[in-house]
Amino acid sequence: MGIVDFRERLLPQYAERFRDLATGQAPDALFITCADSRVVPNLLASTSPGELFTVRNVGNLVPPSTVEGLSTGDVSEASAIEYAVAVLKVGNIVVCGHSQCGAMKAVLARSAIDDAPNLGKWLHHADTAAFRLDNEGPLDGTKSPPDQLSQLNVLVQLEHLMTYPLVRAGVTDGTLRLSGWWLDIATGDMYAYERDNRAFAVIDREEADRLLRRLGV
Repeated sequence: MGIVDFRERLLPQYAERFRDLATGQAPDALFITCADSRVVPNLLASTSPGELFTVRNVGNLVPPSTVEGLSTGDVSEASAIEYAVAVLKVGNIVVCGHSQCGAMKAVLARSAIDDAPNLGKWLHHADTAAFRLDNEGPLDGTKSPPDQLSQLNVLVQLEHLMTYPLVRAGVTDGTLRLSGWWLDIATGDMYAYERDNRAFAVIDREEADRLLRRLGV
């Protein structure tokens, strides 16, 4: 089984890293992505244990907060945001969507899912993205409707993040940066949202260099 394979073959390569992490963590980023089994954050970002503080849920959604900073949805995501920013002092938050997302297909279907009342309520946090797709159109008209919605949903969830006072304060004072990414599962390409072009650009070497310059790395 996989755990035994890790123990016997891979653990020796990571043993020192785990010893260093045993007493604490200092991740570089909070990575918010979908629970979809095809999305593997550490593999896609080539990161080691301790580098990403990860939140995964259906549809990579972030319930917005009230003016007091209280979540309007499940408090799990809000708690992770607070812990990542206030305690771990991450400098970056990434919201990452992906192609052929089942959550986005469900939102587009606009019908209740049998025996899944909690899921239907949860997907309400993507309604703004669906409204924008209907009224403003997609960022990329060549994509399928679920992928068009998935890309807009990333931007909406970034806006939801900005409703949290501690996130907004970090962005304002320059200690925190927000990024939107999108994974094309069929090709394995990761895209980053470019605000100036209002489009997602594939993260190749040139785009990666631009991102690093923007982040001051």
